[in-house]
Amino acid sequence: MIAFIRGNFVFKSPALVIVDVNGVGYELHISLNTYSAIQSMDKGQLHTYFQVKEDAQTLYGFSEQQEKELFIQLIAVSGVGAATARMMLSSLKPDEIVRAIVQGNVRLLETIKGIGKKSAERIVLELKDKLAKNVYNLNISTLINNTLEQDALNALVALGIARPTGEQAVQRVLKAEPALNHVEDIIKKALKNI
Repeated sequence: MIAFIRGNFVFKSPALVIVDVNGVGYELHISLNTYSAIQSMDKGQLHTYFQVKEDAQTLYGFSEQQEKELFIQLIAVSGVGAATARMMLSSLKPDEIVRAIVQGNVRLLETIKGIGKKSAERIVLELKDKLAKNVYNLNISTLINNTLEQDALNALVALGIARPTGEQAVQRVLKAEPALNHVEDIIKKALKNI
């Protein structure tokens, strides 16, 4: 299995990217979420999922491991194919999909093209418990990229605040005031939001 591909992005579109790896061009189908992440990059690494069917062999690319894992979970649901899973990841961010499933928000899932009420209910039924166990891991991983956010979250946890609560508070503060660049300010404002 191909776990990831690293190389030059020689062609990018909202649905497809071609990666040149030492003279070999790999065609990867991507979501809008991944396209947004790599849009301004000339080269990089994409996590991959290789799907082999009777009539096709398709390579899917993901900017983050969490998106790939969610894609694999989604296509494991009866009636949800790779095209539908990719449409879901193009319509909503991975953490929004996870949150909708864990909270049983069928109505939000129905807003995605190709997902009807029965499909949305099946997705919630089959994935709710699996994703509930990992929901905080998915959310926390988005914070790791930014040390200010991570430091603020670690400080809140050290103060006795539950990690999920602290994470939500930090995210609210940074969404409201993205220009904050001192950990102390983020922590103070987050404590007011708890």
